[in-house]
Amino acid sequence: MNWKILDPDPEIVSKNMQEFHCTEILAKTMANRGIISLNDSHTFFNPDLNQLHDPFLMKDMGQAVDRIILNIDKHIPILIFGDYDVDGTTAASVLYLALNSLGAVVSTYIPNRDIEGHGLSTQGIKHAQASGSDLIITCDCGTNAFEQVNISNSLEIDVIVTDHHVPDDVLPDAFAVLNPKRTDCTYPFDSLCGSGVAFKLAYALMKKTRKELAPLLNLLDIVTLGTAVDFVPILDENRIIVHYGIEQLSSTTHLGIQSLLEQVGLKIGSLSVGQLVFNVTPKINSAGRMGDGNRAVELLTTQDSARASELAEELVYESKRRRKIQDTVLDDAIRKVNSEINIKNDKAIILADREWHSGVIGIVASKLKEEYNRPIIIISIGEDGIGKGSARSIGNFDMYDALTNTSRFLEGYGGHPMAAGLTVKEENVNNFRKTFLHYSKERLKKAELVQTIVLEGEIRLKDINSRFMTFLNKLEPYGPGNMRPKFIIRNIIIAGNPKVIGNGDHLKFKVRQGKTVYGAIGFNMSQHYEKLIKGCPIDIACLVEINEWRGQESIQLNVRDIKLSGKSYD
Repeated sequence: MNWKILDPDPEIVSKNMQEFHCTEILAKTMANRGIISLNDSHTFFNPDLNQLHDPFLMKDMGQAVDRIILNIDKHIPILIFGDYDVDGTTAASVLYLALNSLGAVVSTYIPNRDIEGHGLSTQGIKHAQASGSDLIITCDCGTNAFEQVNISNSLEIDVIVTDHHVPDDVLPDAFAVLNPKRTDCTYPFDSLCGSGVAFKLAYALMKKTRKELAPLLNLLDIVTLGTAVDFVPILDENRIIVHYGIEQLSSTTHLGIQSLLEQVGLKIGSLSVGQLVFNVTPKINSAGRMGDGNRAVELLTTQDSARASELAEELVYESKRRRKIQDTVLDDAIRKVNSEINIKNDKAIILADREWHSGVIGIVASKLKEEYNRPIIIISIGEDGIGKGSARSIGNFDMYDALTNTSRFLEGYGGHPMAAGLTVKEENVNNFRKTFLHYSKERLKKAELVQTIVLEGEIRLKDINSRFMTFLNKLEPYGPGNMRPKFIIRNIIIAGNPKVIGNGDHLKFKVRQGKTVYGAIGFNMSQHYEKLIKGCPIDIACLVEINEWRGQESIQLNVRDIKLSGKSYD
């Protein structure tokens, strides 16, 4: 693993040290996040709801709002069509609750993943027609739903798209397309997730109808679940949403969220983005990945405490079932990598199988990306010969562009630079693989395939004090664009005897530098044990965190890599 130590402008670092009266490492960490003055820091460290952008700056917002109000006033049904993942179901829930509070006749529809696939479906449009709806609002999908929008229009059902996926040069013939990534949209922030775009529509509706914003702000906990999990930078509006959303989660009035937090054993009042991503959103995701995604919306919107508990328990069970299937598919995929892939030559990995459950291929792709540090595409081929693929990418490789350049072999695709989905006929998989591998070989350098850990700078153990920990706390919420800071600590020695724990996978040890000693943990790092018992000084790349154990809190170094002192970091 390479270590990349960030090197911000020394003049900015010096200025920050003077203005903030702080140490060099704190000044560097701020400079690495674009904080170059005391003035800049106020927006970053003190997110304020007043900093949210005017929703009417988004292209088509005005006409979308007027169209929805028309249905509200005439009591004509509205159907909200959400994608089956966390972003789609949270977006649908937000719009349902907002429209319901405005007196709309509104219902929701989440497609069956296996039968209807991704995006606005013909079945969903027929459902809208049967329910008497003349307006469909999509959530986290629809930007590229050309055929489906035309079908809807032919049935005299208008479509308002709310989405954040990268659009084509041409947009579908929808009544309105709310997507900050539109090339003709001048909205100040283009990195909202689907739930964020839905929230902006709800915000615009409240403004236009001159309703109090308090009920809307009560939905920020739901928006935060979609934002936390969807590969969007936790900057600008997303940082504000997540900041207040986590606060809202501490006193949430949504019974389903209360029940789910209780089921997974999380304490209200001490939640983080990481806890949401690893403990909460996988349960919501399992609803659509393993069965009926409508359960996720019901969980987030129900006002029946007994039903909330029942749904939370059901989704926790589904998540455990999904985990077993996931582990089986992951093991099988790794065997395929070892037997079918030329890992020294291929700069991407594309695997396909008829036995793989389509509901787990996304997380399997993510796991393989972490293991092999290259673009990954995992394809589950159905009985009809159509493969559904999930793609994950690495830093300098735009997956959406790559799929666009190889799309002649695909039936459809969509997504972001870092994550995407696709459909492909089984007979086209090999040609798609060859073309994609050629494309990746031309654009990725070997050095980019070596895992790299990005470090803010060097600290000494004595630098870790109460102000240092308060500073780290103020940097939250963490996420893409503002990752949890990692530091290098050089020339430390092992204090006492290091231990291998957790079925031989993890390391637990203490480190000393001068008179200062701290505990350290290294998850899945048992291969570094020999370095700890050599009696030589070591360098570590680590997070600095608070560990809570049996009611006691202590500062702990969460180690991500270990090198013998004096060794190269490249």
